[in-house]
Amino acid sequence: MPNIKSAIKRVNTTHTAEARNISQKNEMRTAVKRAHSAIEAGADNKADLVSFALKKVDKAAQRNLIHTNKAARIKSSLMTAAK
Repeated sequence: MPNIKSAIKRVNTTHTAEARNISQKNEMRTAVKRAHSAIEAGADNKADLVSFALKKVDKAAQRNLIHTNKAARIKSSLMTAAK
C-alpha cells in the first residue's frame, strides 16, 4: 500500500474505474448473449434486444473497453444471425 497521499488517491481512483469498466463490460456481454439466445429461440423482441446489444457494444468500443475490431466482429455476428 502506498504511503504518499497522491498515490493513495490514485489507487482508489484506479479501483473505482476498474469496477466501472468491469461492470460495463459485463453488461455488454450479457446484452450480446441475450440477443443471441433470442435470435436462436425466435423471440418476438429479438429486434429490440439486438438493437440494445449493438448500442452496448458501440459504447464499450467508444470507451476503449474492447478493441474497435472486436466490436465490429460482434456487431457483424449479431446482424448476420438476426437475418
